[in-house]
Amino acid sequence: MLRNLLFSVIFFSGIVFISLIFLPALILPQGAVLAGGKLMGHWTGLCLRYILSVRIKILGQENIILNKKFFIAASHQSMFETFYLQTIFNSPVFILKKELTLIPIFGWYLKKIGSISIDRNKITKDNLNFFDDIKKQINKSERPLIIFPQATRVRPDERPPFKKGVSRLYEELKISCQPIAINSGYVWPKKGFKTSNKQITISILPLIDYGIEKDKFVNDLQNRIYTELDKMN
Repeated sequence: MLRNLLFSVIFFSGIVFISLIFLPALILPQGAVLAGGKLMGHWTGLCLRYILSVRIKILGQENIILNKKFFIAASHQSMFETFYLQTIFNSPVFILKKELTLIPIFGWYLKKIGSISIDRNKITKDNLNFFDDIKKQINKSERPLIIFPQATRVRPDERPPFKKGVSRLYEELKISCQPIAINSGYVWPKKGFKTSNKQITISILPLIDYGIEKDKFVNDLQNRIYTELDKMN
């Protein structure tokens, strides 16, 4: 209980501090704000290690796609991956809920780094242009796109079917996919207390190249990630 409280106070104070010191970066080139995002990722790792005694293990770094465009599809159990994956990959472009961009200061950063928002509860003009916006972002940048196919944080034992949006993304972008399985929910669950003296495993799986039928792709992606998560449990 005390460790949880200490973690929350120190971690979120650090995030606020980083946000404030990088505030001038909002009028600077995008790279300055992206550096702040990476710093938040490293801060997350430090807080987990030194406050909760949590080890972070990364498997499959040899599978990271190099020298061509790709998008990342990762399991989503915790706030952890939204911060920490920025330390492994080149400042991923996030697809996120539109309401996150409305948060003062934090939302400004999300817009500045080129995050792509969607209002999942409405059909709007912006939503209709959603895939066009993604294509433009991917074509003009070397940064990979990241999507959480479960669409929300889930418990470690939950296995919901992946949303069809990831197959549409694969079909529209015509680029390879980097699957990632992360069991962060055992340490940092969506609800409840965090657990100390545990390990978070990030498993970077072999790519799924472009060229297969989209329904087969989403089934393959889901099977790979859930099979890997089952091995971690």
